[in-house]
Amino acid sequence: MSAPFREAVVDLDAVRANIAGLAAQVAPAEVMAVVKANAYGHGAVPVARAALEAGASWLGVAFLDEAFELRDAGITAPVLAWLHGPDALFAEAIERDIELGVSSIDQLRRVADAAAHVAASRASASSTASRTPTAAAAPAAVHLKIDTGLSRNGVPPEEWADAVAFAAVLEGQGRIRVRGVFSHLANTDADADRAQLEAFEEALAAASAAGLKPEVRHLASTAAAVRLPASRFDLVRVGIGTYGIPPYGDGTTAADLGLRPVMTLRACVAAVRRVEAGVGVSYSHTWRAERPTTLALVPLGYADGIPRHASSRAEVLLAGRRRPVVGRIAMDQFVVDVGDDEVAVGDDVVLFGDPATGAPSADDWADAADTIGYEIVTRVGQRVPRTFGHGA
Repeated sequence: MSAPFREAVVDLDAVRANIAGLAAQVAPAEVMAVVKANAYGHGAVPVARAALEAGASWLGVAFLDEAFELRDAGITAPVLAWLHGPDALFAEAIERDIELGVSSIDQLRRVADAAAHVAASRASASSTASRTPTAAAAPAAVHLKIDTGLSRNGVPPEEWADAVAFAAVLEGQGRIRVRGVFSHLANTDADADRAQLEAFEEALAAASAAGLKPEVRHLASTAAAVRLPASRFDLVRVGIGTYGIPPYGDGTTAADLGLRPVMTLRACVAAVRRVEAGVGVSYSHTWRAERPTTLALVPLGYADGIPRHASSRAEVLLAGRRRPVVGRIAMDQFVVDVGDDEVAVGDDVVLFGDPATGAPSADDWADAADTIGYEIVTRVGQRVPRTFGHGA
């Protein structure tokens, strides 16, 4: 029986195992499973459900439309979205009980205005319309983000005192509830992470001095959650660890961290041909056969997220062995050299998966493309069907 033409197999049992293992390691801190970017290419809704079943108590996304997708699927767990444009639909997010990461005083003002609109709409639709909103009933739950050194999103340190003071006023008016304070580490080195940790603790002290009492303080993603226990606070945001890919780039493997790779990207051999020595392969003939050899065609290419930079550098698992990709990776296909071994149309080809099976890992492909494992799984395109299974 032929292998599937092309598919990304997502092992939901591996998601559960990764979340459960990390949750046990970071306890008593809670776990937020980050499912932004379609769960790093794995499928947001199925992964979110599996993560929640395994012990995650929060879900994290970048954009509001990603949060809306989770709510549309009937997921009611706490969801935090933290990256917003000037036209962000804050009122809809508040109506749908989505918690909002706030990274500037202007955003805080806009969220408060949206919250006032929602409160007024609720009051007009309620039989108790005359009731005055209180802080406990505030419709918008926000997490204030402080930039502790990543120099991307977040309230600049010099504006933090004004931001927390303003947030305290809005909370007193019943327009918002400051449920969380958070930041993000650069994961540069231990000294830099500790410096950011100290900056975060100073920000928390300033928030407390302003009268705020956040329930949830969070700083660590997978990398720090594992190696910097002091960064765990009340909640850790588990992104790449959910998917069984190590975050470090130092040779640490998934197995070293007790993680299982979640995605297996596979296809079947679409064509086989025998060529003589000297024959060029694919565009520009950047690779030529040094001897008579057999070539297998794999129907995946850079339109599917296969990195062109991995041309003549990556390997696949085919016919029981790892085989080299040869020639340029094209939009829809690439070529594998199998030497004198026998392969046939329909044979299974695994680009990456669990190294315990003999397959390359996503990190192996990342090394071949001079990138990181995050990019390899996240860029797998939508024309590659996702198959959700167990023990894939």
